Amino acid sequence: MNDSGKPRLEVCLSPALLHLYDTVGTVVVIIDIFRATSTITAALHNGAKSVIPVASVPECIELGNSIENSITAGERDGKVVPGLQYGNSPLEFRPDFIAGKTLVLTTTNGTRLLHMVENADTILIGSFLNLNVLCDYLRGCGKNVLLGCASWKDRFNMEDTLFAGAVVTNIQDEFSINCDSARAARQMYKSSGGDNLLDFLRDSSHYHRLSGYGLQRDLEYCTTPNLHPVIPVLSGTELVIHS
Repeated sequence: MNDSGKPRLEVCLSPALLHLYDTVGTVVVIIDIFRATSTITAALHNGAKSVIPVASVPECIELGNSIENSITAGERDGKVVPGLQYGNSPLEFRPDFIAGKTLVLTTTNGTRLLHMVENADTILIGSFLNLNVLCDYLRGCGKNVLLGCASWKDRFNMEDTLFAGAVVTNIQDEFSINCDSARAARQMYKSSGGDNLLDFLRDSSHYHRLSGYGLQRDLEYCTTPNLHPVIPVLSGTELVIHS
């Protein structure tokens, strides 16, 4: 809390800047729109038992071999990793496929950031797919909130910042904002008009990268609000649906 009596709301635009923020006792939202946090949200809403985020490919393979009824998945630089069973597309994890299974997932940016956060009160997963339910939770949590953008190899990216701006716009009245990153994210979201989010992102580096791999359907899916109204939360080493 600060002098206003309201909790603090901040935006970290890159994992490289995380050390500048106090995460102790804070609700931290991990954001990796294209595509890790979108995939996690979709998989859990579609019936996955849990998602285990891991930083490295060898750890992903090892865990997958040791957990019954599990699936290994992940990407590096937007491509499926050799040695893993599946990639990082939310469209892959349909209810008839993922229900009851454990997804062991490693990605270039999102799972890395998640493991960097220390001493948070709660670590949540944010995506456009669960925007409204996440905002409802954050409004009522009564704690400092940090929106953490996974970015692209520590470089600022548009899609994660755009989502952070959507969250700031939705919950700003309940928080004190003295963070230019939050203000900038809010302004970006305002500039997008709040509709046709994918059109706004078509000139972004990550859109060009992933569309070059033929992943336009993924990009459209990941920018569709509120398809999966659940909040993934880190419980021990697993992500599960917040109760």
